[in-house]
Amino acid sequence: MIYLLLSILSSSIIFVVFNLYKKYGVNTLQAIIVNYFIACAVGFFGFIKSTDITAIPHKDWFLGTLILGVLFIVVFYLAAITTQRSGLSVVSVATKMSVAIPVLFGILYFNESSGIMKSAGIILALVAVYLSSVKNRSGIAIKKENLIFPILVFLGSGIIDTSIKFLEASYVSKTEVALFSSTIFAIAGIIGVMVLIVQGFLGRLRVTKRNLLGGVALGIPNYFSIYFLVLALRSEGMESSTVFTINNVAIVLVSTLLGIVLFKEHLIPKNWIGIFLAILSIILVATS
Repeated sequence: MIYLLLSILSSSIIFVVFNLYKKYGVNTLQAIIVNYFIACAVGFFGFIKSTDITAIPHKDWFLGTLILGVLFIVVFYLAAITTQRSGLSVVSVATKMSVAIPVLFGILYFNESSGIMKSAGIILALVAVYLSSVKNRSGIAIKKENLIFPILVFLGSGIIDTSIKFLEASYVSKTEVALFSSTIFAIAGIIGVMVLIVQGFLGRLRVTKRNLLGGVALGIPNYFSIYFLVLALRSEGMESSTVFTINNVAIVLVSTLLGIVLFKEHLIPKNWIGIFLAILSIILVATS
C-alpha cells in the first residue's frame, strides 16, 4: 500500500507543477521533453547500481518500452490538441476514465476478482472522475468534429497503463524495475528531441532557462509516479484492477484538494459530489 500512496503523491505533485507552468509561462512541450531525460537520469543514477547499457536492447521488455516511449509523446500531443479544441476538463476526464481499460484487462486477462462491491466501486470511480473534473455547470460540450481527439487520448492513456501492467507481470524482473522505468523515459526523451529538431528547422524553437527548470521540476515526481506504480502492481494481495482504480481516483481527489488549498480553485456542487463518490469508491474497491 505504501508504494501506491507514494505513486499517488508523486502524480499529484505533477498536477501542481503543471499549474505552475501557466503561472510562470513555461513552454509545456519543451519542459516535458526535458522532464523525460531528468526522469531517466533519476532512475539511472539514483536506483541502478551498475548496468550494461548496450544490453538494454536485448531485454525481453525493450520492444515494449519503445512502444511506450512513442505513446508517451503521441498521447501528450493528442492531449494538447484536445485541450485547445475542447478544454482542459475534457482531457482530464478522458485521461482518468481510461482506467477502465487496464481494469478490464486485469479482470479478463489475469482473472482478477470482480465481485459486486468491487464492480460498484469501479463504476462509482468513473462517475467520481467525471464529476470532479468538470468545472462548469453545463458539463462537457464537444463538437462532433473534435470528438476523435478525446477518444484517442482515452484509448492511448488506457493502453499505456495496460502495457505497463502486462510488461511488469510478464517480462520485468524484480531487479529491473528502475531500469525498465528509466528506459521508457529515455526513449520518450529521444523522440521528443527529434520533435524539437524539426521545430528548430522550422524556426519555432526557443529554449529558455525557465523551460529547462520546468522540466527538472516535472521529471523528478514523474519518474517516481511510474516507479512506485510498478512496485505497487507487484505488491502481494493487491490486484492490478484495484491498484489502477484507487490510483486514478485518488490522484483526482488529491489534485482537486491541492487546487483548493494552493491555487484557490472554486468548486461547484457537482465537484463536491465527485469528491464524496471518490472517497466512497476507494473504500469499496480497497475493502472488496
